[in-house]
Amino acid sequence: MEQYLLGIDVGTSACKVALFTPEGRVAGSAREGYEVFRPEPGWAEQDPRDWWSAVRRAIGRTLECCGAHAGQIAGIGIGGQSWAAAAVGKNGEILANTPIWLDTRAESICKEFRERIGEDRIFEIAGNVLQPSYVTGKIIWYQRHLPQVYRKTYKILQSNGYIAYKLTGNMTQDVSQGYGFHCFDMRSAAWDAEMCRAFGIPAGILPDLYPCHAVIGKVHAKAAAETGLAAGTPVVAGGLDAACGTLGAGVIHAGETQEQGGQAGGMSICLDRYKADARLILGFHAVPNLWLLQGGTTGGGGVMRWLAREIAAHGREESARGDCGDNGILALFNDLARAVAPGSDGVVFLPYMAGERSPIWNPKAKGVYYGLDFGKTKGHLVRAAMEGVAMSLRHNLDVAEKAGAEVGSLSAVGGSANSLLWTQIKSDVTGKPIAAPESDTAAALGAAILAGVGVGLYTDFGDAVKRTVKYKRRHTPNEANRTVYERNYKIYLALYERLASLMEEGGFDESGGALRE
Repeated sequence: MEQYLLGIDVGTSACKVALFTPEGRVAGSAREGYEVFRPEPGWAEQDPRDWWSAVRRAIGRTLECCGAHAGQIAGIGIGGQSWAAAAVGKNGEILANTPIWLDTRAESICKEFRERIGEDRIFEIAGNVLQPSYVTGKIIWYQRHLPQVYRKTYKILQSNGYIAYKLTGNMTQDVSQGYGFHCFDMRSAAWDAEMCRAFGIPAGILPDLYPCHAVIGKVHAKAAAETGLAAGTPVVAGGLDAACGTLGAGVIHAGETQEQGGQAGGMSICLDRYKADARLILGFHAVPNLWLLQGGTTGGGGVMRWLAREIAAHGREESARGDCGDNGILALFNDLARAVAPGSDGVVFLPYMAGERSPIWNPKAKGVYYGLDFGKTKGHLVRAAMEGVAMSLRHNLDVAEKAGAEVGSLSAVGGSANSLLWTQIKSDVTGKPIAAPESDTAAALGAAILAGVGVGLYTDFGDAVKRTVKYKRRHTPNEANRTVYERNYKIYLALYERLASLMEEGGFDESGGALRE
């Protein structure tokens, strides 16, 4: 009887579930969406129960579409979006909506604790600057603003940790998601008791830490009944979606780099030694004894979804059903953008649509189109958006290389990797060759690989990657486009530098009136 591995990816806009053969072939898959709630400016929340409902439906659809028997699944791995703060009671009940990575409500709290504890002391332990997107400030926000929730909180779980709990009944934390906590030692992969005390975070609400491929339990009877899975199926701890996607792209050696093109954009550079930089993000890889130096931006496929909603009226129904990788919308945008010359005739886009993370770390940053005139078209808006996201990628890569990281070729994952044009633009703008893996479900594949290693289906990660990861095409930089992209990149950097203070002030005086002089 053929064996399978089940990979679950809890993304920002949807969960994706895929059933893989040991050779990495997708036997069946399904996607189920859910909402992001924005009740206040700077807030971005989700209900973890929506994650579970979506996962349950997607598992059922996946098994149904391929006709596989649940008993054929050898193991389950779960990847998940970063920096959630799911407050869970002792009996597993969700106590409030969880702020996700897009949420910046804890900005003033982070500023207070940077001053109170000291930025250098925090960075020395955590390897990351204290910013509101991370988990740390959100926990303190619960303490101060939802004390009734905080008093009942038994554990703070990550997105993949919550799904693992729903499947097994065990509350756990994988090491690759540890980077969201500034009481997590980025050298030793352990909770730091002294920093817990400094932040006023009781160590007891932090789950026990596990390697990403460690089996943390088995599917229990209730979860089996709700999902159609077989009771007793092993479940591994799983990991950060970017780390799983990096693994699913075959990036397991120092210098190899994953380029992420999902709802958010960014990159993950594989390191075999600790190398932190305050402008970037450092976390553990899903593969033991490796780190990922990451650039995480708010601009990515989400920009295409926004454009689809706002300027592609006839494509709104399609975009509502899929992410930026939806074939109809992306094909439409490719056609519009392809008709415009590289450089978008001088139109430059800052993709800071929900503030920005690395390397500028400004939650008040705004999206900007520069260079518009009456001669510009929808195609200019789309191509400039693609180029702007590529420039945010280059900005992170430039900072990483100046910090001493070595970056060779990139492996593209996420919905935007389905666009040959957009991937080529990223290669041209960054000057890096880019390979696109055959599977466009890299995060789910990486989660499945973790399960395969955890249950012994693969001898090690090298064996797993060799058997599962294959590439469908490769892009090399077009030197003819370099001159125009160099010019636009300089404008891109200068635009933010000159607008940063205006963004910080909100552009208005305290009464909301005239611009400040």
